[in-house]
Amino acid sequence: MKTFKINGEFITLGQFVKAAGLVSSGGMVKPFLEDNKIFYNGALENRRGKKIYPNDKVQIGKDVYTFTHD
Repeated sequence: MKTFKINGEFITLGQFVKAAGLVSSGGMVKPFLEDNKIFYNGALENRRGKKIYPNDKVQIGKDVYTFTHD
């Protein structure tokens, strides 16, 4: 499990994908979300605007990320 620190109240799924280095530019976020199964707290999710809060979990492939507040 990997930990990701949120600066502020939340981060969107699209912002997280870019900040985590899973894509190199913001323009690649939408195709990445369409091509990969992403689970948000166990539910399938593909909306780049989905808000992620501290203590949430996101799974992308075999990688599971847990979020903490800065």
